[in-house]
Amino acid sequence: RLAKTRFVANAGLAAGATYQWIVKPYRAGTFKKGAEGRRLALVKAGLAGGFAYNRLKAASENAKGDPLLSKAVAPLTAGIESLKGLGTKLRKGEAGEGDVGAFESVIDSIKNAGKDAGAEVKDKVPSTSQLTG
Repeated sequence: RLAKTRFVANAGLAAGATYQWIVKPYRAGTFKKGAEGRRLALVKAGLAGGFAYNRLKAASENAKGDPLLSKAVAPLTAGIESLKGLGTKLRKGEAGEGDVGAFESVIDSIKNAGKDAGAEVKDKVPSTSQLTG
């Protein structure tokens, strides 16, 4: 029971950080050269990328404590690992549509795996201080 609760909390924080500081500003054009607030948005996106990767790794570990969840999440490990360097790429302003899409795809897969295992994940936006942790 505790494994599912921790999985939901960690995956929810990863999803919230990804949407709030990576997907939303990217879609709004804030990462484009010359955009107002670009530098701060890129720094936050970089932090959010690292944070989301860290929380997804934790969620993956949490899933191992529940047989059904473990089975559902196991195939997603490679996808989570693929996000490892994206925080740096985002911070440097080198990330593109494919990178942002990779985050969205992994988050959606984690949410679906959780739902299938009876552990529904809802976005939970972490505070800026949690990002810098």
